[in-house]
Amino acid sequence: MKRGSFRQVVASHDPLVLIGAHDGLSARLIEQAGYPAFFIGGFPLVGARYGVPDIGIKGLGEIAAGVRDILGATNLPVLMDGDDGYGDVKNVFHTIRTYEDMGVGAIMIEDQTWPKRCGHMAGKNVVDAAFMIDKVQAAVGARRDPDTMIVARTDARTVHGLDEALRRARAYVEAGADAIFVEAPETEEELAIVGGAFDVPQLANPLEGGRTPILPPERLNELGFNVIIYGISLILRITRTMKDALEDFRSGEMKQWGTGAGFEEYKQIVGFDDWASAEKEYASANE
Repeated sequence: MKRGSFRQVVASHDPLVLIGAHDGLSARLIEQAGYPAFFIGGFPLVGARYGVPDIGIKGLGEIAAGVRDILGATNLPVLMDGDDGYGDVKNVFHTIRTYEDMGVGAIMIEDQTWPKRCGHMAGKNVVDAAFMIDKVQAAVGARRDPDTMIVARTDARTVHGLDEALRRARAYVEAGADAIFVEAPETEEELAIVGGAFDVPQLANPLEGGRTPILPPERLNELGFNVIIYGISLILRITRTMKDALEDFRSGEMKQWGTGAGFEEYKQIVGFDDWASAEKEYASANE
């Protein structure tokens, strides 16, 4: 089954709510919950796969390996966090081609300096706007499929203030970005200013524990945002669940025994019956 068009999903959902997947199982659960598309961010992926923070420790090759695993678990359209493109314009070109060849329908490139970090962390910085404009143009030029969306992200709000973030965002749209993401507005008033500033699709990122106010998707949509990303919520919640379970095992009390998914339920989630049917149909009696 061919992966659907992310651009078409954005056009047909207002707002489009995207949940962040960190592995194949979370991607399958997102699909089974009825979401039409999903998001892959570096923060949850490198945390789940490698056990490291999102501060530029892992590059394209290592992250792409995890992306390939996730994409193999579902045919839903996906928005991929492409970080800063992992270098200069040629690296951005390579990043777009790599993800597009894997079936990613939308790729986000940001203007942070490398090593980058999660957009709501302290200590980040941004490159010159002219350098990022070159990157946006390289990303647009790299795509083979005109349906592939290029999303430009600016982290300038935290570094240089809202006016500079808006100036940069306008320049990135003029350079050809299909959608814009102004990272980390700090008040609802700032969200309203950003939301009313652009005619292209806009992304909001209500991050648990982050700088941006946590508002319902409907309210963010009223403020002008078309795509609402809950990028790290699943990895935060599953981390707490695993910690609590490990503490329960260690205590010997086993109070949580039987509170997880049932064995048969888990088999259904990961598609056991489909694989069993294939085995039954094609396995030789001599095996």
